[in-house]
Amino acid sequence: MDMQSRIRQLFQASIDTKQQAMDVLAPHIEQASQVMVNALYDGKILSCGNGGSASDAQHFSSELLNRFERERPSLPAIALTTDSSTITSIANDYSYNEIFSKQIHALGRPGDVLLAISTSGNSANIIQAIQTAHDREMIVVALTGRDGGGMASLLLPEDVEIRVPAYVTARIQEVHLLTIHCLCYLIDSQLFGSEE
Repeated sequence: MDMQSRIRQLFQASIDTKQQAMDVLAPHIEQASQVMVNALYDGKILSCGNGGSASDAQHFSSELLNRFERERPSLPAIALTTDSSTITSIANDYSYNEIFSKQIHALGRPGDVLLAISTSGNSANIIQAIQTAHDREMIVVALTGRDGGGMASLLLPEDVEIRVPAYVTARIQEVHLLTIHCLCYLIDSQLFGSEE
């Protein structure tokens, strides 16, 4: 197969995954946006993930703190993936599994939201982050894939899981990014009104 054919095949796989996810995820994305809007009236959103999911966590918080597609006030969001001194000191002194949970214990408040991102749903440090968020009386929005992994079994009735119906990590991440953009759009619309 030549390279351009392979590129077209990858584009088509991404399109197919998004089409399969669209109807399945729409109600969960809407619910997650409402949970986040409620938190933003008096609280904040913390986000975390590993690798590409760490980038997604940072992407989300930057869209809220700065702006998405319109001018509006900054919104309180913190990516727990960005402070290398904190992350490495926790990993060194305690455990890599605690790099997010220790931050949540210090920063999380009742009514805040944790956006927990893992394509497999099995990242030990994300699972521990969810447990600590619940201890802090936070609501969890989980972005997962595959079968939801260990994260899915931890979620409470007030939490929201947005589980991409796919098994290829790259396809799951592509839908996670689109989901983040949907959440940003919906948050802006609900807080500041529609521009349409």
